[in-house]
Amino acid sequence: MVDLKKLKELTADLQILYVEDEISIQKTMVQYLKKFFSLVTYASDGLEGLKCYQKEKYDIVITDLSMPKMSGLEMIEQIKNINEEQAIIITTAHSESEYMFGAIKSGIDGYVIKPFDFQQLNKELFKITQKLKKFKENEEYSSHLQDMVNNKTSQLRQMIDFQSDNYDKTLFSLVEMIEQRDTYTAGHSKRVAEYSKLIAKEMNYSNEDVTILHQAGILHDIGKIATPDAVLLNPKILNDIEYKLIKEHVTVSHKILSNIPMFSSLAEIVYSHHERYDGKGYPRGLKGDEITPLAQIMIVADAFDAMTTNRIYKARKTIKEALAELESLKYKQFHPNIVDAALIALKDIVIDDTINQLPKTQLEEERFAYFYKDTITSAYNQNYLDVVLMKNSYDLVYENMDIFYIKHFSNYNKKYGWSEGNIFLDKFSQIIEDTIENILLFRVFGDDFVLISEDKVDFTKVKELLDDLVQESNLEYFIKNVNLREMKIENIQKIEKL
Repeated sequence: MVDLKKLKELTADLQILYVEDEISIQKTMVQYLKKFFSLVTYASDGLEGLKCYQKEKYDIVITDLSMPKMSGLEMIEQIKNINEEQAIIITTAHSESEYMFGAIKSGIDGYVIKPFDFQQLNKELFKITQKLKKFKENEEYSSHLQDMVNNKTSQLRQMIDFQSDNYDKTLFSLVEMIEQRDTYTAGHSKRVAEYSKLIAKEMNYSNEDVTILHQAGILHDIGKIATPDAVLLNPKILNDIEYKLIKEHVTVSHKILSNIPMFSSLAEIVYSHHERYDGKGYPRGLKGDEITPLAQIMIVADAFDAMTTNRIYKARKTIKEALAELESLKYKQFHPNIVDAALIALKDIVIDDTINQLPKTQLEEERFAYFYKDTITSAYNQNYLDVVLMKNSYDLVYENMDIFYIKHFSNYNKKYGWSEGNIFLDKFSQIIEDTIENILLFRVFGDDFVLISEDKVDFTKVKELLDDLVQESNLEYFIKNVNLREMKIENIQKIEKL
């Protein structure tokens, strides 16, 4: 027996269409259905019922089969064309009729035999309304599930966007950290990243690999943050111990990146960027295909940038010269396939020929001075003179050189002491620098000075001041002029021979 209270709960929000041509039965049935359903619409034949259905949505349709104008079966077929899932109960006095079998074939949900047995009707209504409730719950769940999926997708997308943005910001922060310590290294890293990307694209690597390689290029020298300033910022040619220290930056880079999850995929590429195809690289001496493919690309890009950038002790090569050198080092330093790709990818790039290792900011000048400023005077030391002479030998900027020789200065030091000797040298250099503009002044060989300028210098005023200084000190000096256009001097040893 059906629990009527439960049935009322199930039907309370449902709408029903009842179609019956016998008015007395119709009235009785409508009165009964209104006890359960929120809305009961009734019609007297199939055609009227169909028109009602076309205007309104109903949860359940109850219909007689044998009716004028349009039979119940015809109406059911029309309704199913509109909504295949419509819940339908038929009522009939002829359970064996063709109408009955036709209705069952049309996909009805239940039937009630006339004269009505309301207990049977209640069972059919209970069965159908339970089914409708589950269907609606499933629909609501599906709708809610889609909302949840959309919400979670949105959250995930926001998280990915945040992580991506955070990743990029972290990457650029690390680059900035390198740049503030050594602007040359930062510029080098960005160029290596760009050259690596161009080569990888030429080799048809995926966008994901290209992105990873570009990021690795930007961070490939991150380990230099642990390199001592005395080595990292030393513009001179490194000795064996200093070179060993600078090589450690590869291992340090690998350790740093391996310990940061978002950068761990870059670690192996960076770890191998100083290996060589012939196995003579460092730090592991990997050979050939032992070196990861993306690292093989960076090795070529790194070398290409070194070749095409002005270094203090080495002039840059043209793109054509650098590519020719890459080709000559196939199977030795570089993977042959990557060199072939680089010859295509890098042949048309434009390189800023002003890039060099000379200081650009006040901070860099102070660091530069650590290596190249004389410790006693305001002049440069002879190490920097070596650099300038070498650069000037292949890119003639300074055509004039004057050498100031101070005679018998060792005797002056013996007589008055080293401290007084230093004061004299400082005064001597200061007179030159304060009196003459647009020159480079170097202290060399302990007690001599070299002046380099673009044009010949007028020493009239300088000599007056220097003569007074040396006369007070019982010293002598003389000046030797050298035309650098006529006499090629690449290093300080040649000055010493003069």
